[in-house]
Amino acid sequence: MSVIPTRADLAALPAYVPGRTVPGAIKLASNEVPGGPLPSVADAIARASADINRYPDMGAWELVRRLATQFGVSESEVAVGCGSVSLCQQFVQALCAPGDEVVFAWRSFEAYPIVTQVGNATPVRVPLTDSHRHDLDAMLAAITPRTRVVFVCNPNNPTGTAVRRDELTAFLDRVPEDVLVVLDEAYREFVTDPDVPDGMEFAPARRNVAVLRTFSKAYGLAGLRVGYAVAAEEVIEAVRKVYVAFSVNALAQTAALASLDARDELLARCDDLVRERTRVYDALREQNYAAPETLANFVWLPLGERAVAFAEHAMEHKVVVRPFAGDGVRVTIGTPEENTIFLEAARTFAG
Repeated sequence: MSVIPTRADLAALPAYVPGRTVPGAIKLASNEVPGGPLPSVADAIARASADINRYPDMGAWELVRRLATQFGVSESEVAVGCGSVSLCQQFVQALCAPGDEVVFAWRSFEAYPIVTQVGNATPVRVPLTDSHRHDLDAMLAAITPRTRVVFVCNPNNPTGTAVRRDELTAFLDRVPEDVLVVLDEAYREFVTDPDVPDGMEFAPARRNVAVLRTFSKAYGLAGLRVGYAVAAEEVIEAVRKVYVAFSVNALAQTAALASLDARDELLARCDDLVRERTRVYDALREQNYAAPETLANFVWLPLGERAVAFAEHAMEHKVVVRPFAGDGVRVTIGTPEENTIFLEAARTFAG
């Protein structure tokens, strides 16, 4: 019997490893917010469900218009996708030919090497600094004539560390104009340091800068998959051409619009989470964990070879965290009660 040939390089494609869900355990593994969608958003989803026999608006144009107005850009500079990870892949597919390169820090968002390879480009990993931050000078040095895209995750997933305004500005000033820098800001709503820039400060003025955001994290819509990008018109036009038709479903579009209507309530909830982040971080430092600063909705424990043992110990306390073998453990900030249980698990770890 003949065998259908597939791409030979797929055998080496790294697998995306999601956070585990264990019945009866506290899940602090996937950077989800604990509260779910806002009540007004849940009501809007329920009403919209009556029409799910109809196709969604393929371009999500009402959402595009709302976002364009919010950020003071034209509708031709906004694209909506099936989560920001889908848009990451669309950037690679739209801008890279086979053999072109995509540069990103490592460790960073684990989808970057996957979407790069799926897009037939070559991933170029640049190690983080000893303080778990982007090494922007090394990333500049990694740019070659084959580089088409540079991802800067800010704050960085999984370390939570952030690039400041002056260093990012200096970096952008030196990146070649034909290389697109994608500022991946999935955790922007949790940033409290005014010196960490909003990527929208750069995107309208620099044609080689794009900004990615998502409704999955702060907005509590991870299960519906909707994100957006802001970039120069010609970049957005290319990104839209590789969009999978109707991949942002009707409920996702409705929920995103309702979430924008409830933005003040959302930001108040983010404030509560940030207070818990501070409590967890301070407690971990008191327990002598070398956690770096975090401006996201998680903390990073650089445990190296002890990462998996820590995750197993947490599981014994019915807490699911996200280990990265050989590097560290990422722990989502949950409810106060969940965080207290996690901190007790961390206190008793002796690995």
